[in-house]
Amino acid sequence: MPHEADLHHLIGRVREGRLPRRAAIRRLLGLGLSIPAISVLLADVGLAQTPPALAPARRGGGGPLRLLYWQAPTLLNPAFATGSKDAEASNLFYEALARWDADAQLQPVLAAEIPSRDNGGVAADGRSVTWKLKRDVRWHDGKPFSADDVVFSARFATDPETAATTAGAWQDLRVEKIDAHTVRIGFSKPTPFWPRVYATTQLLPRHLFEPWLGARSREAPVNLRPVGTGPFRLVDFKPGDLLRAEINADYHRPGKPFFDSVELKGGGDATSAARAVLQTGEFDYAWNLLVEDDLLKRMETGGKGRIIVSPGGTLEFIDLNHADPWTEVQGERAHPDSRHPLWRHDAVRQAMGLLIDRAGIQAHIYGRGGVATASIVNNPVRFRSPNARMVFDIDRANAILDGAGWARGPDGVRARDGRKLKLVFQTSTSGPRQKVQQVVKQACQRAGIEVELKAVAAAVYFSSDQANPDTNSKFWADLQMYATQMGPPDPERLMDRWTSWERASRANKWQGRNVSRFSSPEYDTLYRAAEQELDPVRRASLFVRMNDLVVAAGYTLPLMHRPNVDAASNRLQLSLSGWGNATGSIADWTRA
Repeated sequence: MPHEADLHHLIGRVREGRLPRRAAIRRLLGLGLSIPAISVLLADVGLAQTPPALAPARRGGGGPLRLLYWQAPTLLNPAFATGSKDAEASNLFYEALARWDADAQLQPVLAAEIPSRDNGGVAADGRSVTWKLKRDVRWHDGKPFSADDVVFSARFATDPETAATTAGAWQDLRVEKIDAHTVRIGFSKPTPFWPRVYATTQLLPRHLFEPWLGARSREAPVNLRPVGTGPFRLVDFKPGDLLRAEINADYHRPGKPFFDSVELKGGGDATSAARAVLQTGEFDYAWNLLVEDDLLKRMETGGKGRIIVSPGGTLEFIDLNHADPWTEVQGERAHPDSRHPLWRHDAVRQAMGLLIDRAGIQAHIYGRGGVATASIVNNPVRFRSPNARMVFDIDRANAILDGAGWARGPDGVRARDGRKLKLVFQTSTSGPRQKVQQVVKQACQRAGIEVELKAVAAAVYFSSDQANPDTNSKFWADLQMYATQMGPPDPERLMDRWTSWERASRANKWQGRNVSRFSSPEYDTLYRAAEQELDPVRRASLFVRMNDLVVAAGYTLPLMHRPNVDAASNRLQLSLSGWGNATGSIADWTRA
């Protein structure tokens, strides 16, 4: 039987409106209670009601599930995922040791249980974690899943010739096979946040990827034809367009999944995706709706679906290029060793930071979809800096530039030493983002800064195509805007975006997470200290100091703390987590 405190914690959350009754019933069933017992428990706390009809316990029978992703996936190897859209699609097929639920609790997937001090999985000195794996799990081709696949996934990602986007998740780990169903993750130093990112990073089948290890990794046929352990098997994939999958009849979770097939349609834009769920009912689910909130509210009156807001740690921000995108150094634009000719001046960065009307952007564009912020880390609250201040002051920006000798010319554009304040500002094609660009441009004009706006199709902007000059990872512009997910409910993975070893460059095929090429020895030192600080209070203070250092430097301008905003049909029953990809829980989705 579950602990009484756990039961009343769930019911309390229902009473307070923080957990839907249906989701609570499912969790209570998962804890081992019967429907009659749940009814009694609800009645005891004054919430008596006949439980809603639950999905049948048998696998399948739910018919097709139709998903709409306006950023279309281009590949199905999670180790090469560029942006969330590739990872979302890969989740249909590949799984990780664990995943984060909506309450920021780690739940086992391919692990038999979550390691802890109590079960002996987490070492007292913080230097290792032992994972017990599920037995009788098979890859889609019938081969058994084992500890060898976990060890290989780490080896695949960290091979320099592979240039995997997941390299950082496994970096500096010692992944050791204990037996066929046990692995030990060793750390070189005490590691307070032991799940890090590896625990929720999708695993690959050794027997299919090993022949393609290293330099040939991107030629592997399985990059486009996944063979995973997940709830669905690939039927057909047209990169940038359509993905079709069928139920995995051999899935390792009894009675899962509910749906017989999945169709993931890509392309279009966020507004049309929202309309296809909320108004026309053509699709069951639409992902990542970066759409003006007033428009979403009008669409919801169509009665076909509803908006789901899932709080997490996602940040919408503007990066100023630390490197020079216009001059080649060693044959490379935006080389990490170069410096931007305008942003290298403190006064120009300070002025730019005063030209962002965050409060206005939230009020008139984002609504429910964003909370104005001047902080990089906003959630969990214990990591949020108390020092971040949102200041929008065009007059002050003008005074700073005047004082630094940036004089206005006849055309109204400021210049100094023969160099004008002319900038190229790029982002992905999106209604809200283009509106934000206009807001920033208008403020810059009033400060004597000329801004050229550039909107790049999302499929290109977030592409891993190394020949494409317009990807956000190349960052061949002066400033750019996009969002980054925190991932797990801990800032360690988010904050590595400003470490010197993650700087994107031609040497790592532009897969480094530090796209702005920001570099600070002090920041690197703080980050290394936080990685091994076991005291939670001191560790939180280190992240606050890192946050304040980056914000003060002025190369990153936080805009919005963005919850995940998705649309679902009124009949689709799902629990989404703001701490991971939506499709990570797709095996549990049902239809009323």
